[in-house]
Amino acid sequence: MKKLLLLSCALAMLFAVGCASMHSSGHSVAKSPWPDFAAAKAAFDGITPGQTTIAELRTLGFDPYVNPNVRILNYLDIQNRFLPNQSVRLEDLPAPVRQSLDGKESSVAYELDLTVVNSQRYGNLAMDMLAFNRKTHETGWNFKALILLNHDKVLYKLWSGQPNLDRYEQKKKPLGPLQEIDGAARAVALP
Repeated sequence: MKKLLLLSCALAMLFAVGCASMHSSGHSVAKSPWPDFAAAKAAFDGITPGQTTIAELRTLGFDPYVNPNVRILNYLDIQNRFLPNQSVRLEDLPAPVRQSLDGKESSVAYELDLTVVNSQRYGNLAMDMLAFNRKTHETGWNFKALILLNHDKVLYKLWSGQPNLDRYEQKKKPLGPLQEIDGAARAVALP
């Protein structure tokens, strides 16, 4: 009986003191030559359309053969990016983009998509473990760039991103783990 009482006290203390450290956490880091948003943006700012060559892009970190987050796009991919539907006309696009599309096989693009996210769950550990109430805090950043190239020179560049990602998410399931069973049973019952 004493052992059971001691075990119960130990478990109660563990939950009271160390619950925060028992929550799951995650870290999603894309391999990159840049440690943060500012460094990625600074490298991008070093690109000068009409002057920067593919060799210079490599030194700035935009090398698809070294950086796994840089994709090579062909002229059809470029066309889909800039002319997604009939409401966008070729005449509406900037001149360097039109030149890239006219270049067909001599034009390629480098597309960078870089996201770094830290994820930490918080709140009541028991409610989280039983899936009644899960709270997550995510922080990080993302940077995206599109660089159009024709005959070894940059024609055009475009970027977007989020320098400071800070997001809270809460998922409540009134039935907790039973709610997952209910969804699985419906999926099996419906052909």
